[in-house]
Amino acid sequence: MLQLLLAHIAAALVAPALMKLMGRRGFLVLAAAPAATAIWAVLQTPAVLAGNGPVVSLDWMPAIGMNLDFRLDVLSWFMTIIVGGVGTFVLFYCAWYFATGAKYLGRFGAVFVGFAGAMLGLVTTDNTLVLYIFWELTTVFSYLLVGHYFDRKGARRSAMQAIIVTTLGGLAMLGGIVLLGQMEGGSYSLRELVATPIESTGPLLPVALVCVLVGALSKSALVPFHFWLPGAMAAPTPVSAYLHAAAMVKAGVYLVARLAPGYAEVPAWRWTVLVSAGITMILGGYRALRQHDLKLVLAFGTVSQLGFLILLVGQPDQGVALAGIALVGAHAMFKAALFLTVGVVDAATGTRDLRELSGLHRTLRWAFIPAVLATASMVGLPPTAGYVGKEAVLASLLYADTPFALASLIVVVLGSILTFAYGARFLWGAFGQKKGLEDRPVDREAAGLFVSPNVLAVLGLLAGLFPLAGETLLAPYADTYPAGEPGHLTLWAGFELPVLLTAVIIVAGVGLFLLREKIEKVQEIAPSRIPDMDQIYRNTMRRLDRVAVVITSRTQRGSLPLYLAAILTVMVVSAVIALAGGGVTVESWRWWDTPAQVIVGVVIIIGAILTARARRRLKSAILVGITGYGVVVLFGIHGDPDLALTQALVETVMLVVMVLVLRRLPAYYSNRPLAADRWWRIVLAVAVALVVMALALVAPGYRVDEPIWVLFPDEAYNFGYGKNVVNVTLVDIRAWDTMGEISVLLAAATGVASLIFLRTRSGSVLRARDAERSSVWAEDAPDPLAPLRRNGTREPSSSRRGRQWLSGGESLAPQRRSVILEVTTRLVFHTMLLYALFLLFSGHNAPGGGFAAGMVAGIGLVIRYLAGGRYELGEAAPVLPGALLGTGLFLSAGGGMVPLLFGGTVLQSVDLEFTAGIFGEVHVVSTLVFDVGVFLVVVGLLLDILRTLGAEVDRQGEAAGTSAPEIAFDSPRETPDDVHPAVEAGSPGQQEDPR
Repeated sequence: MLQLLLAHIAAALVAPALMKLMGRRGFLVLAAAPAATAIWAVLQTPAVLAGNGPVVSLDWMPAIGMNLDFRLDVLSWFMTIIVGGVGTFVLFYCAWYFATGAKYLGRFGAVFVGFAGAMLGLVTTDNTLVLYIFWELTTVFSYLLVGHYFDRKGARRSAMQAIIVTTLGGLAMLGGIVLLGQMEGGSYSLRELVATPIESTGPLLPVALVCVLVGALSKSALVPFHFWLPGAMAAPTPVSAYLHAAAMVKAGVYLVARLAPGYAEVPAWRWTVLVSAGITMILGGYRALRQHDLKLVLAFGTVSQLGFLILLVGQPDQGVALAGIALVGAHAMFKAALFLTVGVVDAATGTRDLRELSGLHRTLRWAFIPAVLATASMVGLPPTAGYVGKEAVLASLLYADTPFALASLIVVVLGSILTFAYGARFLWGAFGQKKGLEDRPVDREAAGLFVSPNVLAVLGLLAGLFPLAGETLLAPYADTYPAGEPGHLTLWAGFELPVLLTAVIIVAGVGLFLLREKIEKVQEIAPSRIPDMDQIYRNTMRRLDRVAVVITSRTQRGSLPLYLAAILTVMVVSAVIALAGGGVTVESWRWWDTPAQVIVGVVIIIGAILTARARRRLKSAILVGITGYGVVVLFGIHGDPDLALTQALVETVMLVVMVLVLRRLPAYYSNRPLAADRWWRIVLAVAVALVVMALALVAPGYRVDEPIWVLFPDEAYNFGYGKNVVNVTLVDIRAWDTMGEISVLLAAATGVASLIFLRTRSGSVLRARDAERSSVWAEDAPDPLAPLRRNGTREPSSSRRGRQWLSGGESLAPQRRSVILEVTTRLVFHTMLLYALFLLFSGHNAPGGGFAAGMVAGIGLVIRYLAGGRYELGEAAPVLPGALLGTGLFLSAGGGMVPLLFGGTVLQSVDLEFTAGIFGEVHVVSTLVFDVGVFLVVVGLLLDILRTLGAEVDRQGEAAGTSAPEIAFDSPRETPDDVHPAVEAGSPGQQEDPR
């Protein structure tokens, strides 16, 4: 099973390149992943029926009960076949559905296959926490698929609506999962939860079950969450056929079916299922009768059918459960076939409006045939799979003889009448001959477009013709339900009450169809009297936005000092309260260990005071750096070279970043009279300092257990195979923390870029050969490129080799060049890179590691940029930052997953030993791959910052005419004789003396 999940991941990763190479025919190759899944599941049939299905169990986070447990029983086997089989046919269909040269096919294929993999993990995992992860992955993937046409407002709105509603339900489900796992007798194993149901008389069990059901109902679009699914029809038709008929919406049905054998008799469960599913079945059918878009007819029909399915699999009766799970398979086949048929009609005619379609039963026969077969199965006509399942439902509910069964039977009959009516409406609307309407002209479509709907429709027919086979395969699952008699699937059970009810359903359904015009008129009035959940949702979101605006306007006043003062005040007050009521005890303490600490401390204090008094932004940035470097010295005095090195590198980079940002800000802080509130600020600052010192003195006295760091040295050496405890902690002991941190770094880089770039981010790297003379250079400034031009053409770089220190420096105005800096950069850059590699490879046993190495390499790039400008940055790193960030994250995550292939755990370290000739015995730890990933992420982050806060800010400044070509004249006390026009116009960095 893990191999199949990895196959889907691999297919998703190669999809963009594959689609670029093969075009839409690449979908045929991508179909191999779900096809392999379906074939593998079919081959496991004997073992599954014998109760010996494959089981995989790998430790992941055993401390919280979160392990990679997968197993294949009858239910998961059946869902795996549906997910893989229908996914294969839909991808096959995509190869002819999309137009040649359609945009974003690579992304679509990747997300589609990723969704199929997430569904595979969802239906096979046995761990509820892992199930939640796959659950949310399907939510994210469906959001991307529904919003595939992101240039359309309707698609974006529908995608956002779907993800908000399903995520809300998912969070409720997570709460229920945690409650079920933490209760007495509870577990995070689905098998254990069902095999030994929790017995509790308190309120926690009903609350937990209702929370889980909220997640299932929201995912399967049941009332009151039903409104998101019709809106999701803005997605391409293949998405509707798979996600909203066979896969995603089936996740809720699957979860209910998985837990029902253990909890279907709990009153909270039964009432929730009966009310929500019953209303959904009737409401969905009612709404389908008034739709004119074929996809919306099927969408509301899907809502109705999902209510029908959950009503059945959520019952405790074995016969009803057997019929319900049989209808799950029938629904996947007939609804996917119908959606794909609508795609054919839309492609051939250019419309889905049933009022504009006529005569297609003659011109689109290969679409008409699967539509007839699939509609017959949907409405329950023999000899289809839908008919077999519906008859079994009626028989089981008739003979169950319980109030819940009777109520369910009434709902099923009424819902089935509506199903027959909208099924007839769909078939007539798409293919019927309409009076007064000429036959709709059609375009000739490729034969491949008709294959998938016909195959799925025929499979639904064959499943109905061999009901005994279906009963044999699905009965072991139905037998796990606690009540009732075993059910049967049959084409003919004699002239009994179920047959009579079927006749009533058909006659009433035909009557509703014939009265469709009158019913439409009635429905035009009814909506004003029936609550519209979609409108309620929109009104709620609008009110939520208004409330957020009001609260934000009151609390977010735009004053950073106010925000900081509020945070620090809360911290001081809460700490004082805790210290006052906590029985404060202070252990022995001393002023210093060595006199050097006193000297450094005095320097830090002086730097902090001068920073607070500084009026110039650049001065304050430098003074803050002094305090940071003072901390570096303190780390060194205490014998911690790793922290000292990291702190020094971080301080250096932060200083550069602050200087880059300050270029777009005035040189001086605002001219505010601080006399009124200066003393309050001083009081708060002193209070914070005293509280922090008090906490530092008191905190050690509250320790009751041995510090965890005591175990780190042995753990680092015995399990991480390294002597540098800090680095081993980052890449092994607490590798998950590091994984989260580098993910945050990647998100931060993306956020910075989105704030700076005013246009689409360039997919190219600007090199020195792309440089042109800037339009903002002084008119009388000599052209630095003039000696390199011949007759107006720039001389090839090969002929200039050896004549310049930095290639990109030629693009700078003479006033901005520094020969000393260029020479120094040329001499030290490669040395810094070699030192970075040394830190990277030696960091496991000596000071260093991926983070420090990345910082050193990044500082090297900073120096190249400062010396030669933005074109020199392209020469130093001719690669896009996104490539480094993505590769680094992939190496860290992928390297952590490799041990799973060899029976290990995620992020487990392996020590490889070998002899390397003159180098002797060499030890290489597998976490080196993780560290390389960290290195690339850090370098990518710094490169992205330089491209945004550096190169892009330079470009914007020059384009706007706000950047002078010479070094900024920044004194507010005097004015130069020759001021650049940009400065004269009031460029950033120039303002009057605030004093």
